[in-house]
Amino acid sequence: MGEELGLYLAFGSLAGVLSGLFGIGGGVVIVPFLVWFFSMRGFPQDSVMIMAVATSLATIVVTSISAVFAHHRLGAVRWSVVFRLAPGTLIGSVLGSVIADRLPAHWFKLIFALFLLYVAARLMIGAKTRDGRTRTPSGWVCSSAGIGIGAVSAILGIGGGTLSVPFLVKCRFPIQNAVAISSACGFPIALAGSVTYIVLGWEKSVLPAWSLGYVYLPAFAGIVATSIPFAPIGAKLAHWLPTRKLRRTFAIVVLIVGMKLLWQAIQPWVGNQL
Repeated sequence: MGEELGLYLAFGSLAGVLSGLFGIGGGVVIVPFLVWFFSMRGFPQDSVMIMAVATSLATIVVTSISAVFAHHRLGAVRWSVVFRLAPGTLIGSVLGSVIADRLPAHWFKLIFALFLLYVAARLMIGAKTRDGRTRTPSGWVCSSAGIGIGAVSAILGIGGGTLSVPFLVKCRFPIQNAVAISSACGFPIALAGSVTYIVLGWEKSVLPAWSLGYVYLPAFAGIVATSIPFAPIGAKLAHWLPTRKLRRTFAIVVLIVGMKLLWQAIQPWVGNQL
């Protein structure tokens, strides 16, 4: 257990640095790592993907709190928008978790693989801003967007920034406000999704020891312990490292991981056709 926890601590520090360096959610790197490691540990194959996603969401519950406080101190959080989006994200996160629990393992991998390819493309292209007057979305738009963002985020094990930031930028919020609002919305997404995954996996007898529902506690503890203090280090490195080149290099890594998961997802179908 000690060697395993050490690996989680090491990877948590890497996830924290990458999160601060590139401004991406930890789930993008945490979920693929946990899928690989849980498979190496011999966890039930049908449970590997959902445990990785659930554990990733549980870590975001903790890490998002520090991010929200940092953005709030800078005055970047538009709380009126957060309160409009939050109810929808809560509902969507619960729905997404229930959907994920019913997804076959290969479909789960396929969806996450396609998401990684999307992230790689965005890392390559870079974030785009829009000029003009900010348009605060109406209540029904916020509710609809929140449900969609929450559902997809719960299925993918992410805080929602990859989805909510483009939505907010489209509404012409400055990128600093969009990121801050997204961070604030990540907490209810992660909390509702984690609790739902715990409840859904509560009576699953095939899950390994130290599991709280679908959340694997050693991985949760190790990743949280180091990802929080290492995120500011990544943010500082972003100011003096060649971020653009590093971003493209990391995009290639994400692309390779996405392609590997994609192949694992479609391999059963390919095998049946041959």
